[in-house]
Amino acid sequence: MSFTQLDPPIPLHVLERGDGLAFGVIDYGPEHNLIWVTAIDATGEIWCAPNPKVRMQTNWSMGRKVPRQPGAGDAPGEGNVTPIASGS
Repeated sequence: MSFTQLDPPIPLHVLERGDGLAFGVIDYGPEHNLIWVTAIDATGEIWCAPNPKVRMQTNWSMGRKVPRQPGAGDAPGEGNVTPIASGS
């Protein structure tokens, strides 16, 4: 088991919890998911979220777009992102 402090913290979205900053990662080894230690922006709660429940936040300046929700009717092999709406 290892704990890695993230410096700087990484802005993430934890499914069912919201946006936050991950400040640590716990790695229990090859048969376990990574665990992201994340402070949730809206509530101040600290959650240890398994890797399948964590997404990067959108960042239009880096080209990271809004992920589509699973089951949105995509055919296999199609892209999995939706463009961010522009302000115009």
